[in-house]
Amino acid sequence: MERVVAEGDRVGLTLRRMAWQMAEQGESFLLVGIEPRGSLLARWLHPLFETILETSVGMGTLDVTLWRDDLHYRRKLHIPRPAHLPFPVEGQRIWLVDDVLYTGRTVRAALDALREWGRPAWVKLAVLVERRGLREFPIMPDCVGFVLDTAPQERVQVVLEPKPIIRLQASYE
Repeated sequence: MERVVAEGDRVGLTLRRMAWQMAEQGESFLLVGIEPRGSLLARWLHPLFETILETSVGMGTLDVTLWRDDLHYRRKLHIPRPAHLPFPVEGQRIWLVDDVLYTGRTVRAALDALREWGRPAWVKLAVLVERRGLREFPIMPDCVGFVLDTAPQERVQVVLEPKPIIRLQASYE
């Protein structure tokens, strides 16, 4: 069973709303997308920030594979991508961006990975989709596009290219 949660202009409108909400937190910040899909989302948000703030906004990407606490449970080994942080992290304000917040494990790993690069002034979290009720870590987003109440057997799929779409897929076996 599959249900489309949002697509096309509705996703675009939500991304613009998120960009405005994030920009309200102060105009001096950096954008760091969690690989792979959070970095794609950050690339969508980046030009929106530069238009809203009328200034350049630094953007980087971070692969958290080696910082995950569930690495030994994975069947398929993921080759980590090198981090691309073309700015110092020390003392900076950072918006961490990911597509879906589920258990919180990816965000926890991202915070650990980011700490390897320095100590930011603050880190805030922006996610396009928050899955409620299934968190394993006490992590809450500061900016959210869509909130979905989901069951463990359901999966949220975010596709941003070529046309933005968010699907909720359920497999009841």
